[in-house]
Amino acid sequence: MNPQDIIKLSAEQRFTEELAIISEHDHAPKPQGWLRSPRAVRQFILGDEKLAISRKFYGDDALVDRAIVTLMGKQGLMLVGEPGTAKSMLSELLAAAISGDSGLTIQGTAGTTEDHLKYSWNYALLLAEGPNEKSLVASPVYQAMQLGKIIRFEEITRCPPEIQDVLVSLMSEKTMMIPELGDQGRVYAKAGFNIIATANLRDRGVHEMSSALKRRFNFETVRPIADPVFERELVLTQLKLELGDLSQQIQMSESVVDLLVTVFQELRQGTTKDGTSIKTPDAVMSTAEAVNIAYAAALEGYYLGDQSLSGAAIARQLIGVVLKDNADDAKRMRFYMDNVARERAKQDVTWKAFFDAGKTFWQ
Repeated sequence: MNPQDIIKLSAEQRFTEELAIISEHDHAPKPQGWLRSPRAVRQFILGDEKLAISRKFYGDDALVDRAIVTLMGKQGLMLVGEPGTAKSMLSELLAAAISGDSGLTIQGTAGTTEDHLKYSWNYALLLAEGPNEKSLVASPVYQAMQLGKIIRFEEITRCPPEIQDVLVSLMSEKTMMIPELGDQGRVYAKAGFNIIATANLRDRGVHEMSSALKRRFNFETVRPIADPVFERELVLTQLKLELGDLSQQIQMSESVVDLLVTVFQELRQGTTKDGTSIKTPDAVMSTAEAVNIAYAAALEGYYLGDQSLSGAAIARQLIGVVLKDNADDAKRMRFYMDNVARERAKQDVTWKAFFDAGKTFWQ
């Protein structure tokens, strides 16, 4: 399949050239089972200007260092934070750099079963040949243990506690038992195996993790980006990646991206740049959502407008993010438009386009 026809490539596919460059210059010690050294993994995630390696994670560099150190040890890595703070992206980048494979993933849901974590059977082969390795269907965890790779467990707290706790013995003993295979039914984890799990802070209480499972993880909190300059750079970078070749055909004014980041920063923090207090919406005002809005607004401008990213399009696309399931969010946005955007619109054409397009949406 042509890579251009794929909606989303994995990290190791998107950054094949960068990973090759990093590997070529990687002469530092490597932990057993790792494709690259911890220095190279850090270089891949945080960037290196000398080697023309792009920065992919914006925020707390020390958190990245701690995450890498955790994965060298016996503990798993638990990334927690508000939705849209790039937890999944960081786990994908870590797995791609360490194992060369970010695709060994479990998506936690209410319907996740023990089979998803361990193994199941091809029942046609099971009936024909009985239990053997040929009829066994290996889970991503099983494969990660066999191959000595990183397994990613997304939204772990959405799984029932009894399913979560299947991980306790796997992480402690680094062994999986398959009773149906008798004496041969034991899978030992190879060096390089570890787990990166993610959980949203808003989901705490959905299914609280047991203390036994928590002890098997080091917890790291991924916080929203507080620096607007960093956030603007990230939004622009991700927007260009999402648009691909189309980004060269769309006029993207920095003032429009500045407006978008300012709106998100202020609504997220509950205060404006001049110190005015505002109520924060219940909707997730994450950097990921900001990128989604910028992407949708750019597509609107290209296909339905004048091939530019405009403040008016940002206002229109903001509706789908803020108006989710809380009617009070419309009131909070109306206050923001009437008391913040209106004043800025008197002095700035970008804010005027934003205000004029959005003032009637929040009635």
